[in-house]
Parts: sequence; structure tokens; C-alpha cells
Amino acid sequence: MTATTLTKTIILDAPKDVVWAFLTEKDKLTRWFHPAEEDLKEGSEYTLLNQHKDMTRVCWGTVLEMKPFDRLVYSFTFEQLQGALTTVSWVLEEAAGGTRVTLTHEGIENAAGEAAFMMLSALDAGWDEHFGRLRKEAKIPVPA
Repeated sequence: MTATTLTKTIILDAPKDVVWAFLTEKDKLTRWFHPAEEDLKEGSEYTLLNQHKDMTRVCWGTVLEMKPFDRLVYSFTFEQLQGALTTVSWVLEEAAGGTRVTLTHEGIENAAGEAAFMMLSALDAGWDEHFGRLRKEAKIPVPA
């Protein structure tokens, strides 16, 4: 792990299978991250779209590993990286009736070169924003 690896952990008020669905299913990815062309599948390429700019491609890569409801790994790039690949890993663990979600985003320095700090800072803020939406969307509603 290098100083340009991002690691973020949040606790969600939802079981692991629900959180997994938000990380892998097209309709749920749209609610907190970006619209997906299809559900994520191990070994398959994926494309996420920018709903604010005519549904153009915003980030893409290949799903490298899926261990439902525990671990998801995919390569990840976007326009500013000019196709250079980074790796995003998700680990889900039970935590006091909810789920601890740990994201690790690696390879930023190799992908961004001299702009690594600016890219790291932008990705850090971006993941914070997305995590805020995931926290709201993945919460299990309390029955009335």
C-alpha cells in the first residue's frame, strides 16, 4: 500500500446482502453512484454513465472478483486518467446488526503520474459524496 491508496470505511444500517445489491445491481448503483448499463458480473466489463451530461460514459473497467456478499474488486478508470487503470476493492463485514463497508482505491499514483495528489484529493472528495448517498439509500426503512 502506498501513500496514494485511498481507504475509506463506513457503517451501514443494512445487512450485507442489501449492501451487496447496491454495489452490483444496475438499478441500485444509479441511486447512489452512477447509472450502470447492466448489473456487474465477474469477468465482464462495466460502464457507468453520467446522468447529468447526456448519459455519456463517466467511468468503466472490468469486474475482476465477486465473492457475494463479502468482496468485490474491479478495475476503474475515467476520462481524466486517459484510460490508465486503478483498482477499487470493496469488503463487507457484519458489524453490530449492520454492515461495515471498506473501500480501497489503489494505483492512483501510477495512473495519474505527477498529478497524483490532485487526483487523490478529487477521488477522496468524490468517494465521500458517493458514500453519503449510499448511506441514505441502503438504509433499511423502519416499519410503521
